[in-house]
Amino acid sequence: MRVARLFQFHPAFARAVFEGRLQFVGEAFAAKMCPASGAPETWRLPALTLPAELARWLNVTLGELEWFADVQLRNARESSPRLGHYHYRWQSKRDGSARLIESPKLRLKLLQRQVLREILNRIPPHEAAHGFRAGRSICSFVAPHVARHIVVRLDLRDFFPSITRARVIALFLTAGYPEPVALRLAGLCTARVPGKVLTSHPGRSSPAQTFSRRKLFETPHLPQGAPTSPALANLAAHRLDCRLAGLAAQAGADYTRYADDMVFSGDRDFVRQAERFCHRVCVIALEEGFEVHTRKTRLMRPGVCQHAAGIVLNERANPPRREFDRLKAVLHNCAKLGPVSQQREVPGDFRAHLLGRIAHAAQVNPARGAKLRALFERIVWE
Repeated sequence: MRVARLFQFHPAFARAVFEGRLQFVGEAFAAKMCPASGAPETWRLPALTLPAELARWLNVTLGELEWFADVQLRNARESSPRLGHYHYRWQSKRDGSARLIESPKLRLKLLQRQVLREILNRIPPHEAAHGFRAGRSICSFVAPHVARHIVVRLDLRDFFPSITRARVIALFLTAGYPEPVALRLAGLCTARVPGKVLTSHPGRSSPAQTFSRRKLFETPHLPQGAPTSPALANLAAHRLDCRLAGLAAQAGADYTRYADDMVFSGDRDFVRQAERFCHRVCVIALEEGFEVHTRKTRLMRPGVCQHAAGIVLNERANPPRREFDRLKAVLHNCAKLGPVSQQREVPGDFRAHLLGRIAHAAQVNPARGAKLRALFERIVWE
């Protein structure tokens, strides 16, 4: 035991293990994948047991892996933006606040895409999650909630930034990766925002809001803009989805989630308990490390416009009438007066912009999409 402790704390031995230069004779001493019992044992993931193996798998050197994983959180302390791994941009929201977009630079983005393709896409999220999944869309998200007596919509506050590096490490440990590998995989997928970026926040905010925002973004978290963040967010919300799906089933309701948007719907029995149900959802979200933006909670009965993800749900799934009429008028004027007369403040390719809006309407309601497509075919493009 004393000899084992001597080797365990010897710097040269620890460095040799880290770099993968040691060959263990006995299986008991070799690092190996140890997934949690149950479903994780069935996930077919690449076996990466040492940081050196992870570096080879990513086709980078061990030093580059340490730099990109930023285990020591040096990236946020760099004075020059050129040495950082992310581009930062504040995006205005409808309510007057701003959302921070953290876009990884090219090399880190390529590493993240490999982690997404080879690891994260092989781990199934909960069935209630419809965002950022192949074969799922906003149509599948709202389908269970069409023509119901009541639709309840709730929104999670700061969905991506609230998922910390510690939670991401726990996900990779559950998948079976040893702690040194899990730590570096999580480091590739999370980030800490430099203080200079936070001080450039547009608009006014109270001291409490400034403190809360700084505490949120200075903690290593999922960056909104990284290719791995949506998949990791779905996996991090798995326990939340399990509990809310069970709560909804107990109340005789249906539950789906698209990123931070949660929707519940039910019939007459659910109407009587809807308000109490919302309180229970808020409590469960807090227990799972999330927070419901209570000001955005909506209880929509048949007498009002029931909508979610920009789709009206009262009788059948439809795009909002006002948006449909506006797009129809734009297409009509384009055919009559020419597309230049309607482009106005739309940047970029106006033709592609119109085709995208028509495709969205057709996805929700094919009949209305066909009408819009017929109007589009009448436009003469120069």
